[in-house]
Amino acid sequence: MDSSPSTTEPFDVIIAGCGPTGATLAAELRLHDVRVLVLEQDTEPASFVRIVGLHVRSLELMAMRGLLERLLRHGRQRPAGGFFAAIPKPAPRDLDSAHAYLLGIPQPVIVRLLEEHAIHLGAEVRHGCAVVDFEQDGEGVTVELADGGRLRARYLVGCDGGRSTVRKLSGVGFPGEPSRIETLMGEMAVDAPPAEIAAKVTEVSETHKRFWLRPFGDGVYSVVVPAADVVDRATPPTLDDFRQQLRAVAGTDFGVHSPRWLSRFGDATRLAERYRTGRVLLAGDAAHIHPPTGGQGLNLGIQDAFNLGWKLAARLRGWAPEPLLDTYQAERRPVAEAVLDNTRAQMELSSPGPGRQAVHRLLTELMDLDEVNRYLIAKITGLDIRYDFGAGPDLVGRRLRDIDVEHGRLYDRLHRGRGLLLDRTGRLTAGGWSDRVDHLADPTAALDVPGVLLRPDGHVAWVGDEQRDLNDQLARWFGSPLR
Repeated sequence: MDSSPSTTEPFDVIIAGCGPTGATLAAELRLHDVRVLVLEQDTEPASFVRIVGLHVRSLELMAMRGLLERLLRHGRQRPAGGFFAAIPKPAPRDLDSAHAYLLGIPQPVIVRLLEEHAIHLGAEVRHGCAVVDFEQDGEGVTVELADGGRLRARYLVGCDGGRSTVRKLSGVGFPGEPSRIETLMGEMAVDAPPAEIAAKVTEVSETHKRFWLRPFGDGVYSVVVPAADVVDRATPPTLDDFRQQLRAVAGTDFGVHSPRWLSRFGDATRLAERYRTGRVLLAGDAAHIHPPTGGQGLNLGIQDAFNLGWKLAARLRGWAPEPLLDTYQAERRPVAEAVLDNTRAQMELSSPGPGRQAVHRLLTELMDLDEVNRYLIAKITGLDIRYDFGAGPDLVGRRLRDIDVEHGRLYDRLHRGRGLLLDRTGRLTAGGWSDRVDHLADPTAALDVPGVLLRPDGHVAWVGDEQRDLNDQLARWFGSPLR
C-alpha cells in the first residue's frame, strides 16, 4: 500500500526499513499493542537469493516467539562450528543451548517470513516509501516522505541500513574505518570437475584465506575471491570480474557461468556514536557495520530489535521506569563494539602477509583446545553476551537456555513478549506486576537456583528466593506495580 502526499496519520512508532531488523522490531512492538508503521523504500524484494545464517542466540529468540519451526521448514541446519575466521574446526561439545546449530536460509525468505509475522500481529507495512526528512519535538516526530507525504509518530526508529538516512538526518556520527580491501562473493554454476576444484581450493587457500568455492549441489558453488581494488559498493560486480580475479588468484576461472547473484563486500567498520537522539533511535546496520566474516550482521540487528522492542513499548504504554529506554544503548552498543573487534581480528587473519598467516596457524592449533574453540564460537553465536546489571550471580544479565518446565519448554512461555517469573519455591509472586510479568510456579523446572526473573528478551534480571529482593528488580525493569 502506497502513501498519499496528503496523508497525515498518528502512529506510536514509524520504522524506516523492513529488513530483518525492522520487521522483527515491528512484531515485538505489536505484541504490546503499539501502533506501528514500517516504511520500506524498495517496492520489490531483492532479486538475488543470498543464503544467510541464523546463529544460536537468534534461533533461541525465534523460539521464544514461536517462529522457529516456521523458519526451520525453509532452511538447512549445519553444525555450529568453523565460523571464526573460517578455521575448519568442529562444533564445541555440549554447547549450552537446545538450538546449538546454524540455520542457513535464503535472505528473501527470512525477510518475507518476518514481515508476514509483523503484519499478522497488526503492523502496517508500506513499500515504495522512502524517508527523506523529519523533525522532532517534545511530543513526537514528523516524517517527510519522498512523495511529499507527511506522517506523525511518537517515535522514529532507523532500521534503514549502513547508509541510513535516519542516522544522517539525526546528525549522529558514524566513526570507524573505510574499506581497505574488498571481496567478491556470489553463487554460480561451475564446469570444472569437483576433484579439480577441491584440489585447487586446498592449494590456494593456504595463502589466500578470502578464497573458496563451496558446492551447493547440481554444479552450483558459492564463490569468494579477493577483488582487484576498492570501488563504490553501489557498483555491482560482473561475471567477468569474477573470472578475471579467479584467474589472477587461482590460475583458472573454473568455467564459472550462470550466476544466481553477485555482490561485493568490504571491510569498512563503523559504529554510531549514539543509538538514541531524543525520539529517534537506530538499530541494525544503521547503528553498526562490519565485514560479514562469521555471519554476524543480520543476527546482531535482530538481537537489537528484541532488546529495544519491549523497552520502547513500555515507554509508550506508560509503565517504563525512567532509565529503561536508555539501557538499550547501554546494553547493545558494547555488544556491537565486541562484534566489530572480532571481525577486525578475523579480517587480519585472512590477510596474506607471512606474519598474519603465522598468527592464523597458531590460532588454528589453539582451537584444537575445546576451551578456545568454545570461547570463540560463543562470541560469534551470541552465547557469551552478559549485560551489566550490577553485582550479582553470574547468571544475572545472561540468557537462560530453553529448559524443561511443567508441560513443555521454557521458551514456549515467552511467546507473548512479557516478563516471566520462574519460581521453584512456590512462595514467590509477581504481585502488582502481573499485567506485565507471567508467573510459573514449577518445583520440577530444570534449574539449579530457586527462582529467576526473565525479561521479555530472555535475559535473567534476578536470581534468588526473597520476595523483597524480587520486588526491587520487578520495579527496576517493569516499573511501578498496579494498585
